[in-house]
Amino acid sequence: MDSGFVQVSAGQLLMLVVSCVLIYLAICKGYEPLLLIPIAFGMLLANLPGAGLSSYDEGGLIYYLYQGVKLGIYPPLIFMGIGAMTDFGPLIANPKSFLMGAAAQLGIFLTFVGALCLGFTAAEAGSIGIIGGADGPTAIYVTSQLAPDLLGPIAVAAYSYMALVPIIQPPIMKALTTKKERAVVMEQLRPVSKLEKVVFPIAVTIVVSYIVPSAASLVGMLMLGNLFKESGVVERISKTAQNELTNIVTICLGVSVGATATAERFLNSQTLGILVLGLLAFSFGTAGGVLLGKLMYVLTGGKVNPLIGSAGVSAVPMAARVSQKVGQSENPGNFLLMHAMGPNVSGVIGSAVAAGVLLSVIPH
Repeated sequence: MDSGFVQVSAGQLLMLVVSCVLIYLAICKGYEPLLLIPIAFGMLLANLPGAGLSSYDEGGLIYYLYQGVKLGIYPPLIFMGIGAMTDFGPLIANPKSFLMGAAAQLGIFLTFVGALCLGFTAAEAGSIGIIGGADGPTAIYVTSQLAPDLLGPIAVAAYSYMALVPIIQPPIMKALTTKKERAVVMEQLRPVSKLEKVVFPIAVTIVVSYIVPSAASLVGMLMLGNLFKESGVVERISKTAQNELTNIVTICLGVSVGATATAERFLNSQTLGILVLGLLAFSFGTAGGVLLGKLMYVLTGGKVNPLIGSAGVSAVPMAARVSQKVGQSENPGNFLLMHAMGPNVSGVIGSAVAAGVLLSVIPH
């Protein structure tokens, strides 16, 4: 008999419940709805009994959509859209903030080592560690290359923790800083010329690609999108990269990644370990950025507010808004948003570079 009621398993029913919970969180709580809804619905489709709609069921629509993930096409295209939406002006105006974005990648490498110690393979550990960059497309890109079987739980963990930035980060930020440090008012950033903004994406692409060739596809597409925006002569292409193209790729990416989370692959102790390690990666990344911010506070004689270091985890612009909110709660006259955007956008570059490092040193 072909009825789904006959073929359904307890695991599939549980996964349907999980997917519905994620849809609820996306719609009712606003947790990363642009990606969590297609991911959750892809998960739902993959666990319909007898439907054959998982990303591994050869010949179906979702199987062919998944090839964009498997071949590493979707994440760089999303990076191009992110670049077209990003203003690197705060980073150019304060290049020192790049150091905080780099420090926030600490969580990636600490968790990589921790996962190795817990018995994960190097490829699996690298895929888990990248969650600490708080950059969903990067996490998906690395995992699709290193450990595609873990794509479902890693995608869910990455986007869940990105959505929970306002909940996870403030306790860490407050624990590592004093009231005096959180109340520091920073000087206004200098204006950035158009020439600087046009040269920046070209220079970053060349420098990063020579240092970490494996990061060239992500960083290159990020900077191409930014060049569309800053050149001022391809407005139509820039708007397409920001809107139509990014939206289409997001749908294809989300549904096909969600459809990897079948009951057989998702419901195991390994998934629980990934969720716990992903949270640790994210927390260590936040701590790394704040601690470097504290060092810069000391070295500059109290001119840098350490809170902006937490924005280096890359979740743009949510992490920068959290820095602003925590700083303003201590000092109502404090406006840290533009200062926090420096580490925030540098974190996008930093996570892509970290991904390139992992891909270059881990056999795959």
